[in-house]
Order: sequence, then C-alpha cells, then structure tokens
Amino acid sequence: MEKAEVRNQTPIVEFILLGFGNDPKLQPLLFLLFLVIYIVTVAGNILFIVLVVTNQHLHIPMYFLLGNLSFLEICYTSAILPRLLASLLTGDRTISVKGCIVQLYSFGILALTEYLLLTAMSYGRYLAICNPLRYAALMNGTVCWQLVAGSWISSFLLSTIVNIFFFQLTFCDSKEIDHFFCDFSPVIKLSCVDTQTLELLTFIISVIATCVPFLLTLTSYICIISTILRIPSSIGRQKAFSTCSSHLIVLAVLHVTVLIVYLVPTANVPKVLHKIFSVFYTVLTPMINPVIYSLRNKEVNESLRKSILKLVA
Repeated sequence: MEKAEVRNQTPIVEFILLGFGNDPKLQPLLFLLFLVIYIVTVAGNILFIVLVVTNQHLHIPMYFLLGNLSFLEICYTSAILPRLLASLLTGDRTISVKGCIVQLYSFGILALTEYLLLTAMSYGRYLAICNPLRYAALMNGTVCWQLVAGSWISSFLLSTIVNIFFFQLTFCDSKEIDHFFCDFSPVIKLSCVDTQTLELLTFIISVIATCVPFLLTLTSYICIISTILRIPSSIGRQKAFSTCSSHLIVLAVLHVTVLIVYLVPTANVPKVLHKIFSVFYTVLTPMINPVIYSLRNKEVNESLRKSILKLVA
C-alpha cells in the first residue's frame, strides 16, 4: 500500500549521503584521517606491486596473486574514498542516482573479486603445504592467470546480473542514505517500486558467491592444519604455519567485519557502530593488507631492504 502511494510521487534524481554527521568541527578531522588512509593505502599497495614486478625471486605464484590483490585494493578503496573526501572537503553530500548505482556496481565487482582472489590464495597455500612436490606443476603461470581472470570475470558477470535489475528501479521516497557510500541495503530501501524479485536474486547470488568460496577455503585450511599437525618437528610446524598465517589474519578480519555488517540485525547495532565496521572492511582492510603480508614475510622484507639500499646508493 505504501509502495503504491509513493509510486505517484516525482522520481528523485540524486541522493544525499549523510556520512558521519554534520558536526563542523569533526569534518576537517575526518577529511585528514581518510586522506592519510587513502594516501597510505595507494602508496603501500603500489610499493608492493613494484617490489613484486622488479624482484625476480618474487616472480612466483603466491606473489603474483598478492600483486593482483594489491592492484584490486587500490581500485577498491578508490571506488569509495575519493567521493567521501570530496564531500568532507566541500560539504556537498549529494550524489546522482546513476552515480550511486555505478558506485554500488563497482563496489560489488571489487568486493567479490577480492573474496575470490583470497579463495585462490587458499588453494595455493593448500598445494604448497599438502602437495609440495606437485606445486610447481599445478600452480604454474597459466593456472595463476586463469584464477585471476576467473575471479574478475565471475565477479563482473554476477554483479552485472544484479545491476541490470537495479538500473530499472525508480526512487521517489526519501533522498537521504544514512551511510558514507552507496551500499545495497540502504539504497534499495529508498525504491518506490516492488524490490522483492531483486532482493531474492541478490540473496541467491550472494549465497552462491560467498558460500562456495568459503567452503573451498574452509576445506583447504582443514587439510592444511591436518598436514601441519602431522609434521614431527615443532620448528617444521611453525615454519609451515607461518606461510599461511598472514592469509588467515586477512581472512579473519574480512569475515568478522562483513558478518557483523551484513548478518547482525541492524536494530541491535547503533548506526554509528555499523558505519565503523563498514570502514574496517572498505577502508582499513585495503590499507593493512600489504602491511600484514610484508611484515610477516622475510622475502618481501629482504626485497624492500635491497631496494632501499639501491636507492640510497
């Protein structure tokens, strides 16, 4: 009934992203905070890519996937932060409906690609620990390219299916989105047409796109842990576990924050806290990923040290 009444109203052409409130004292601080995060994220991930490309001994499958993940993180954070920084700087919080849907589309592709790349890395860790003798044959350059291409193509196709329906929506209720970027749930609530089909389609695609990779990752790590526990020496177990500890940390941070944001009922979580958890997986994760992989990796640290010495010399 409400939908029918709203349907007669004039469609809106722009939204207002409420972000983190109106406090004029808070806006400059938030701008500086997110600007620093954006610069560190882009610089850190570019540095990691340069290290992988320029150091011959890093031309192995694991670093090829990590380099692609770093490129993805740059795109991921660039889909959200520049728009947020502009609104904090100018005070203009408006975004066109088309611009909002494009941001949602980009975010969907990049988020799903990241998830699939992390799954591919789980497979790589599984082969390295559980089947080391065949690792070079099963995880060669061709397979790596196929895993990366498959991740991007699958994400593009699945996100496109959802957004074909999304572009057909009209919005004529409130203009205000109580978030700092265009996410699915807050945007779809503003539609003045029936969204049940779109919500069902999105749910089905989300279940397939998240549950299948999650089960593959879980299976990989069950096998990995089982293999590590069978290693007789404690030093051997420590060494084997250290090769996948960074990946586990990244997976843990991503899964915990995404589960809190999308599965915990919003009525039970204050909106500010909900936004803070969203910041973790959309803004902070791309920044800390290269740090986690670098600090816990002797080969990367050694390559960085040599590169710095060359520059100094």
